[in-house]
Amino acid sequence: MTALGVVFRDPDLLRLSLVHRSWLNDLGADAAATVVASNERLEFLGDALLGLVTADWLYRRFPDLPEGNLTSYRVALVRTETLAEWAIGFGLPDLIYLARGEVGSGGEVRPRILAGAFEAILGAIYLDRGIRVARQFICALLDADSDRVIDDSETMNYKGRLQELIQDRERLTPGYQTVSVSGPDHAHTFVVEAVLGDRILGAGSGSNKRAAEQDAARDALERLSLEGIVETDGRPL
Repeated sequence: MTALGVVFRDPDLLRLSLVHRSWLNDLGADAAATVVASNERLEFLGDALLGLVTADWLYRRFPDLPEGNLTSYRVALVRTETLAEWAIGFGLPDLIYLARGEVGSGGEVRPRILAGAFEAILGAIYLDRGIRVARQFICALLDADSDRVIDDSETMNYKGRLQELIQDRERLTPGYQTVSVSGPDHAHTFVVEAVLGDRILGAGSGSNKRAAEQDAARDALERLSLEGIVETDGRPL
């Protein structure tokens, strides 16, 4: 897998990092017995490694940034959506050993599965080449893509902006209620409302509950901007 830029001494580790547990279930008991395991243990290792290296990278990159901001940046950099984007960049959707039922109707692979495979690859790099090479690999990604990811996260954190606004004005915290869930298991659509008591502030939809809540918060901020309460970017007037 030359796209990674890492030469594995043990190619079996790389292969294992791409084995999703659903693929073993599809094989059946006899065939699955010939495969040692799925990538879950490597994912566990890669997740811990990514968290440590990212925290260290942020600490050095932003020496004057408060802890709260560092935490927000770390969350943005290691969230499922970011890791899935990196996985797509390395061509992982075509390489993961995956059950047919886990693939969407359009052939897409769920972000959660892509993120897990990416973390498993990090674990495999660490075991095969050591901490130095693994750290270099992660830091190269952070150096190249962190500004975009952080900018996107600050733009898209509609829930945080809405909560800050409501708490400042009302001394209350907005809530979110799921209105409906539709579609097949592999392609759900969630509809969520942002509410304050009995008042509906906004409504939104998304492929998961978190995305739908963000969309509802975005809609709420847009409505509040039309009422002259906030700027169009969600900041108080």
